[in-house]
Amino acid sequence: MVRADRGRLALASAVGCPLLLLALGRPTEAAAEEPSVRLVDPRITESSGLAASLRHPGIVWTHNDSGDRPRLFAVDTETGRTVATITLRGAPARDWEAMAAVRPPGGSATLWVGDVGDNRASWPYVRVYRVAEPATLRDADVPWTEYRLTYPDGPRNAETLLADPRTGGLLVVSKEASGGGVYQAPLPLRPAPEENRLVRVGAAPGTVTDGAFAPDGSRLALVGYVYGYLLDAPGGRPEPIDLPLRPQGESVTWTPDGRALLVGSEGRLSRLSTVAVATGGGSAAPAPSTPPASSGPAAAGDGGDRRPAGLFVLVGLAGLIGLAAAAVLRAIRRRGRPAARG
Repeated sequence: MVRADRGRLALASAVGCPLLLLALGRPTEAAAEEPSVRLVDPRITESSGLAASLRHPGIVWTHNDSGDRPRLFAVDTETGRTVATITLRGAPARDWEAMAAVRPPGGSATLWVGDVGDNRASWPYVRVYRVAEPATLRDADVPWTEYRLTYPDGPRNAETLLADPRTGGLLVVSKEASGGGVYQAPLPLRPAPEENRLVRVGAAPGTVTDGAFAPDGSRLALVGYVYGYLLDAPGGRPEPIDLPLRPQGESVTWTPDGRALLVGSEGRLSRLSTVAVATGGGSAAPAPSTPPASSGPAAAGDGGDRRPAGLFVLVGLAGLIGLAAAAVLRAIRRRGRPAARG
């Protein structure tokens, strides 16, 4: 999220936390025992995107939310320490929200970075950057290529970028409280300044903050601030999975063996937690103690998915109350703030 929204988030959290805690109740014993590691690099203040390395076992890549330099951190999942930082020197970093790692058929290990955040849903296009994953972990500037994406149904805010290992193609999932959309990028992508028109291929649960394909491409995971989902196809029926309670759940990637998810959170106490999932396309283990009732989209692209009852009603109400209060405060304190330029 951009800096203009940080104050609103803080106030929303303050107002909404009591309702959120009522909705969540006590974390399940299984979730509380999930192994985790803290990201100890003080430069990583808002870990937003996450991708398991395809070239270096035990390493994940992450980046900060908006306001940081255009750089990626290689983090050791055992110690939480940064072992290398690569910089996309000269790349705009308007609102970096997601990343993905993929080795497309016949290709080499590639890192994608999604500059796809658009809280005001006003940008005519969003950007993604392609970087070859380095063979050696060391601090360095790396070459990059920019691609511009446009939505078929108007600008959208998004925090999720997925790369399909079976094709190398990209998916963007919009972040909308009432249910988002799954958008597919064309293959091949045309580099900037040309624009690539996305195609809506399905619906998504509400308030998705990140997602990732399993290493074999057989299924994908989507996560939000509280719950996560497994799907057997983009826009498919989301099956809820239990996740550890996190301060602000923002990121997910799969372990290279496809047996577990790594989920992360923003903030200076960012942690990576390991969540085991059943193999063979099943739901996560353990199952949620009180799973939210969920139904998949009525049809691909129609946005007809239904929200889980109870939990998301309270969470949504908390967020609406907080955002309303923040909007009033913001209107009092700052009037006529000019929009940022992309």
